[in-house]
Amino acid sequence: MRDFDNSLSETASVWQLRTRELVFGRIPVLMGILNVTPDSFSDGGKFNDPGAAVDQALRLVEKGAGIIDVGGESTRPYSQPVSEAEEIARTAPVVAAIVERTSVPVSIDTSKAAVARECIQAGAEIINDVTGLEADPGMVPLARETGAGVCAMHMQGNPQTMQDRPSYQDAVRDILGYLRSRRDSLQQQGLKREKICLDPGIGFGKTHQHNLELIASAHRFHEIGCPVLVGHSRKGFLAKIIGSPEADRAAATAGVAVELARQGVQVIRVHDVDVVQDAIRLFEAVGGIDGRLLDMNSLGSS
Repeated sequence: MRDFDNSLSETASVWQLRTRELVFGRIPVLMGILNVTPDSFSDGGKFNDPGAAVDQALRLVEKGAGIIDVGGESTRPYSQPVSEAEEIARTAPVVAAIVERTSVPVSIDTSKAAVARECIQAGAEIINDVTGLEADPGMVPLARETGAGVCAMHMQGNPQTMQDRPSYQDAVRDILGYLRSRRDSLQQQGLKREKICLDPGIGFGKTHQHNLELIASAHRFHEIGCPVLVGHSRKGFLAKIIGSPEADRAAATAGVAVELARQGVQVIRVHDVDVVQDAIRLFEAVGGIDGRLLDMNSLGSS
C-alpha cells in the first residue's frame, strides 16, 4: 500500500544505541513519553514522584513501548528552563530505577550535556535533544565518547520564542535541508550515521499547517538515510482539527500515527502507547502497512 517514490528497502533499518541496536521491522517502534516535570503541557505533575514515574515507565513497557523517553524539563511553548542540578535530580534516579526493572532502552530528553552524562551513567542508551545537539557544545563530544544513540530534532527558535511567528519558504524542504546538514555535521564531528536519528520537530516552531505538511510528507525524510522519529502526541494542532481544545486527543494521536506508519516512520513518540499500538496493529492486520493481509491462522485459536 505504500506508494511513495522512495523504496522502503532504502529506509534505515537499524539504529545503533550505546550498548545495543534497534532493528526496525514492518511497524514503528513506539517511544513512550515519561515527563518527570511539574509543567509539561499534557501530563505535567503526574509523575514527579520517582516511584510513580517508574511505575508509569513499566506500564508503558507492558503496553508495548520499545523505548522509554525520560524528560526533566518542559519544552512546551513559553516554558522556562530549569537548572542542570534540578534536571539531573528529576531524571537520573528515575533512569537508574527503570534500567534495573526493564531491558527496554531508555532515552534522556535533554539539551544539557551534564544531564545527559548523568543519565547515561545511570544506564540511558539515547540522547534525545530538541536543539539538534546544538545548544550545548559538550553534547556531541559526550555522544561520541559514550557511544550513545542520538536523536537530533529541528526547532525554529527556542521554547520561549518558537510559536511567536513561525515562518518558512517551504516547511518540508527547509526542514529536510536542516536535518540533512545536521546529519553531515554530526558525522564530521565523529558520530557514525548509524547512531543518528532525525526528528522534524512537530510543534516546535511550526504553525498547525506546517505540522500537517510535515506529517503528509514524512516519507521524504527517509531521503537522509537515518531513522526518522516523529512526536505529534496530544499536540495543539490535533485539537484544532478536532475543533475542541478540551477533547481527548488520544484517538487523534492514533489516527496520525497510522499514517506515519504507512509512510515507514521508524519511531513514533507518544503518551498513549496502548491506543496507538492497537490502531497500528489493526491497520497492519488488514494490509494497510505494506499490503500484506495478516494470516490469522498464525495467531492460533482465540
